[in-house]
Amino acid sequence: MFASLIEGLTDAIGFMVGALLGFGLGVTFGLDLFAPGYGTNSIIAILMVGIGGGMGLQAARYFKTPKADAE
Repeated sequence: MFASLIEGLTDAIGFMVGALLGFGLGVTFGLDLFAPGYGTNSIIAILMVGIGGGMGLQAARYFKTPKADAE
């Protein structure tokens, strides 16, 4: 049970960090995620947050897996 809790927490942290990085990148490019309506800039910002979250999740899983010794 403890291993499942750790796995869930690392996945959540990785997703949140990636989503925040995607949001920050969108703000840097002048994209407003919370703009009224669904304009092109808002859709691109939503995609950046989603892709960033997915990449953060995959990065967290990659760094959590044990590495085999390369000989």
